[in-house]
Amino acid sequence: FIAHVVKTRLGLNPLLVTYNKYFNTPLGINNLANLRIKFNCDIVIQNVNPLAVRNITRTTLRELGSIYWHCLAGQTAFPVQTAVRYKVPLIIWGAHQGLEQVGMFSHEHEVEMTRRYRKDHDLMGKEADDLLSLFDTLSEDDIWQYRYPNDEDLASVGVRGIYLGNYVRWDPKSQHELMINLNNYKSTRFKRTFDTYDHVDCYNYMDLHDYIKIIKHGYSKVTDHASREIRYGRIKRDEAVKLISMYENGSLKYTNTFCEWLGIDWRALCFVLNQHRNSLHWNEESPGLWTPVKKYTYEKAVSEMEFIENSKLSNNHRSKYITVGKGWP
Repeated sequence: FIAHVVKTRLGLNPLLVTYNKYFNTPLGINNLANLRIKFNCDIVIQNVNPLAVRNITRTTLRELGSIYWHCLAGQTAFPVQTAVRYKVPLIIWGAHQGLEQVGMFSHEHEVEMTRRYRKDHDLMGKEADDLLSLFDTLSEDDIWQYRYPNDEDLASVGVRGIYLGNYVRWDPKSQHELMINLNNYKSTRFKRTFDTYDHVDCYNYMDLHDYIKIIKHGYSKVTDHASREIRYGRIKRDEAVKLISMYENGSLKYTNTFCEWLGIDWRALCFVLNQHRNSLHWNEESPGLWTPVKKYTYEKAVSEMEFIENSKLSNNHRSKYITVGKGWP
């Protein structure tokens, strides 16, 4: 949708930039290939050394309870690095999380990309250099590609990052459906949410990553999706509660792949995650047995939200992620 607006409505010729998060699904790779061809745009992709990505993930899992720090750091640093490298003064992002999801800002604030917001919220207070420690095995070679450009370099090019969400009504459901109709965007169904559009490019986002979210914060992504649908007037609160109760404890499907990739077993992963389990939301009934403080009574939603499912997601029992793939349109 971002490329559609920039290309067809603003008449610009953008350089597309993406960070390879390494948890790639075939759907995500095919959507990216389709985008590149349909819009006739060049894409610059950052492929960090997979061993460095794995080292960083071990550290952030242990210290922050996060398997996604490297994705967030790469996605928010590499476009800015590229703007400085190629002397492109304007970066156009999609929606600001603080505006679209949590209500920290209104579009009237016209917020822009900042180093401070990135560190405090996207990166959980940890810049790349903050991960280096005498008590860890991470080295300079692992983290240097995740550094945000310094102020002098940004000022020399005049780099600014604006968000389309400040200027365009940001409705992910409608936007994805427009792209499905116009450009054959592929969507799929998940176990843990009714939304079939968000993050179809990643095996972990609506799987293990979402499970970690509920461990740490007491709610999962389906609550965000349901709250969004309430805001847009497509469902009522009682319907949202039923949808949440249906999906919040959905089964995990790809944890074995993650454990094999990281070189640990499920028990070790659970041990680390339990160190980050929020006692405000979980009770330890007995050693290793945790129950949620908030208990939903399962109730099937009267009607499912109408989200398009036009493809299937499967790793075909793969034990490895698709590190790099070209895809097909």
